[in-house]
Amino acid sequence: MAEPELVDVVVVGLGVGGEEVAGRLAEAGLTVVGIERDLVGGECPYWGCIPSKMMIRAANALAEAHRVNELAGSAEVRPDWAPVARRIREEATDTWDDKVAVDRFTGKGGRFVRGTGRLDGRNRVRVGEQVFEARYGVVLGTGTRPSVPPIDGLADNPYWTNHQAIEVEELPESLLVLGGGAIGLELAQVFARFGVRVTVVEAADRVLALEEPEASEIAATALRADGVEIHTGVKAERVEHDGASFTVHGGGRTFGGEKLLVATGRRAHLEELGLETVQVDAKQRYLPVDERMHVTEGIWAVGDLTGEGAFTHIAMYQAGIVVADLLDHMRRTKGGPDPSGTASVMGGAAGAVSAVGGAMSTGSTVAPGSVPVADYRALPRVTFTDPEVGAVGLTERQARDRGINVQIGYTDLTSSTRGWIHKAGNAGFIKLVVDADQGVLIGATSVGPAGGEVLSALVVAVHAAVPLSQLRHMIYAYPTFHRAIEDALRNLR
Repeated sequence: MAEPELVDVVVVGLGVGGEEVAGRLAEAGLTVVGIERDLVGGECPYWGCIPSKMMIRAANALAEAHRVNELAGSAEVRPDWAPVARRIREEATDTWDDKVAVDRFTGKGGRFVRGTGRLDGRNRVRVGEQVFEARYGVVLGTGTRPSVPPIDGLADNPYWTNHQAIEVEELPESLLVLGGGAIGLELAQVFARFGVRVTVVEAADRVLALEEPEASEIAATALRADGVEIHTGVKAERVEHDGASFTVHGGGRTFGGEKLLVATGRRAHLEELGLETVQVDAKQRYLPVDERMHVTEGIWAVGDLTGEGAFTHIAMYQAGIVVADLLDHMRRTKGGPDPSGTASVMGGAAGAVSAVGGAMSTGSTVAPGSVPVADYRALPRVTFTDPEVGAVGLTERQARDRGINVQIGYTDLTSSTRGWIHKAGNAGFIKLVVDADQGVLIGATSVGPAGGEVLSALVVAVHAAVPLSQLRHMIYAYPTFHRAIEDALRNLR
């Protein structure tokens, strides 16, 4: 058995959250080992938010060009996927090579190890034959992978996940999408706008089932206008592939497509982490953490595997908490000299604490007892369809299910001055969910051409519990989309 190598911190999984933690701790002077078996940066820069938004930007440009005929004369549009695929390959992903990301981490002083990290007892991580012992802690950031439902025949056939959809060089003639959540709808609209015949099959009774029903209706209407067939309330039961196309059977009906995209959610693979060696149950869908991201003594977790939402902004938010908490833990530990001579507490730990001001991005100090704690009340989420669907906090149904005395404020975006000016492509609304007893906003949805951007004002209102009286007496710039918030406040019932 290999002799453990003593270091300050080991980070297993360098997705968005893990890379942020590892890089900032390395910059602060700690000896940090970062372990990644796939690509440093994770899903977001290679198969998620970055390349998918490049696709959406291109598809939206096509849609805007079509709107010229209604607004400004005439235009002829000929979609071409080649420049989109080239931009994703060359600008976003370096043809799915993470050398730049690895160099970025090592340039901060971190040590990178390519491989699969696994806990090997308290404060120990094994990667192949190497074993690292962490003086101050281990951070897990291994993310999630697509959750493939147990549909008869699916596993044996060449279906797509978001990876294949992002990497595609030549578009299929038709695409069948299982799943009407954010990923499924975003990609469905993109491919439809580039001329692919798209069919979406969703088991729930509406698409975007976790959002407000009004948002589901607008999203479905927009996608149907782009030629997408949407079938809700249909549970897929069997999948067939004849070598050229797919057939999905469900609800007594059949649906076909040249390619099949499975977008039915994601799950963490906890069984791969060696959690049993630290007495943590690995038979869970996600890894529970407390308000400072602790899994158990000496182990933190960040990102998708915590189950708080598969969003880059959640991973980054949690990373800030972990950095502060780990440095605070290190200061309180007051460890002795480094037996290996590679990173003394004075040279590493003390230097890290003095450098924390530059390492922190939460605005909080790390004096003992002042580490920030996680607060997800104002968790923002955006589905980047056209129109965008932005939401924060509780939906109306969630609030009522909690027994809250709810007031609702609603306004149609098309009735606002900016919506009327915008004209083509102006579908949307603002919906406010208010705790009437407290007089504060506890949830909101912003749908429209800039729904995700308008959402920021609503996030602040929910996060800071801004009294309704103050929101009513704000000055809202005219004529902007966000001015519709004032109309929704006026319509509270």
